[in-house]
Amino acid sequence: MRRIGALPAAPFSNPITEARGMIYAILLFVVLVTSTISGVFGMAGGLMLMGALALVLPVSAAMVTHGMVQIVANGWRGVLHRAHIDWRIVALYGVGAALAGGALALVAYAPSKAWVYLLLGLIPALAWLPKDVLRLDAARAPDALFCGFGVTGLNVAAGVAGPLLDVFFIRTALTRHQIVATKAATQVLSHLTKVAFYGAPLLTAANQNGMPPLWFFLAAAPLAMWGGAIGRRILDRLSDKSFLSWTRWIVTGLGALYLAQAARLFFAG
Repeated sequence: MRRIGALPAAPFSNPITEARGMIYAILLFVVLVTSTISGVFGMAGGLMLMGALALVLPVSAAMVTHGMVQIVANGWRGVLHRAHIDWRIVALYGVGAALAGGALALVAYAPSKAWVYLLLGLIPALAWLPKDVLRLDAARAPDALFCGFGVTGLNVAAGVAGPLLDVFFIRTALTRHQIVATKAATQVLSHLTKVAFYGAPLLTAANQNGMPPLWFFLAAAPLAMWGGAIGRRILDRLSDKSFLSWTRWIVTGLGALYLAQAARLFFAG
């Protein structure tokens, strides 16, 4: 019997559901911000988004979610800058990515969160390699093939590979618009491989292992596209020199944060 004067319990109130909804709302804001950053620099945003997703989602779910958002973000960025895409580089990159995908199909790989953050923290060091150490140029056919293979492999291992991709474009004679456009097109291929690698087991799982709900992806897609459009406007106002300088420092700061997170997770056991 209900006590007189007592308020009835709210039938639809669920603290766990409300908390998850808040987390997804914050992640959607992160999608917008990171897509804008990627729209400006062609990288860095993906590194930031992967760290945020890995913080609140299981590793496999974070990888798939990141890949799906980045496919939309990079695809739309490619559409915005389609006149600047070097399709020869993209085609050669695609061959290398296909080779990496075939090799990955033979490997069983399930990283822990600590390992993912360690890789995320180490990857930005590639941005500081002197140009003369690795004489790589994505405009050369062998380098474009190797770029597709190496970047796709690292993308699957760590979730992102922007700084490694950048190593192949530092020595090119491409403009900043051509760099952003061509890198966007190549990364659609790498993220497709990552989604296939981690997503296939999740699709057969009974509970989807922590994947966000459908509405999250429906909301994330236009936000990723909007961020790319905002980033394009900012890119038009940057010089080539400031474009390269800002990229390096942003990924370095993120790397330091991720190494600290990796250390915390390793020591916590």
